[in-house]
Amino acid sequence: MPYVNIKITREGDTPEQKKQLIAGATRLLQEVLGKNPQTTFVIIEEVDTDNWGIAGETVTERRKKGM
Repeated sequence: MPYVNIKITREGDTPEQKKQLIAGATRLLQEVLGKNPQTTFVIIEEVDTDNWGIAGETVTERRKKGM
């Protein structure tokens, strides 16, 4: 029973994009590891850019700097 947790920054990704992520992760596990799609769980967590840090700064700060 595979469990995939995808974390992305909350920036307006559409339901269709998320649907594609879920389908793609499920398909990958089936193709590579032979896992049953019926028992594969995919969770998408959206994290506010103020709560995601890189190199000691929030993503919000980095984006303001054009990084």
